[in-house]
Amino acid sequence: MITVTNRIKVKKGFAEKMAPKFVQPGPLQQFEGFHKVEVLISTQFEDYDEMSVVMYWDSKESFAVWRESDAFKESHKRPSEGQAEQGDSPMLGSQIVIAEVAASISK
Repeated sequence: MITVTNRIKVKKGFAEKMAPKFVQPGPLQQFEGFHKVEVLISTQFEDYDEMSVVMYWDSKESFAVWRESDAFKESHKRPSEGQAEQGDSPMLGSQIVIAEVAASISK
């Protein structure tokens, strides 16, 4: 099993507003190898908040199928210039981290 974490820096106060968008029902749940998504919020930073969107997949190959799909592209579309002014985005940057689950414990 792997995790794919998208560490997203956002303007202060926006993380809690944005988090529910990452767990809305949609085509993601239909992809083979997908397990779940968790959204973690860190507010400890002075200049920004950070969301960690953690996806659990059976394998890198399963994630790659999602990443190359039309459903992924549609869900990650940016608003056109007519819909949103440049600079209005609360996002300050992001980084994808892919990791193998080496050990875990559950209740």
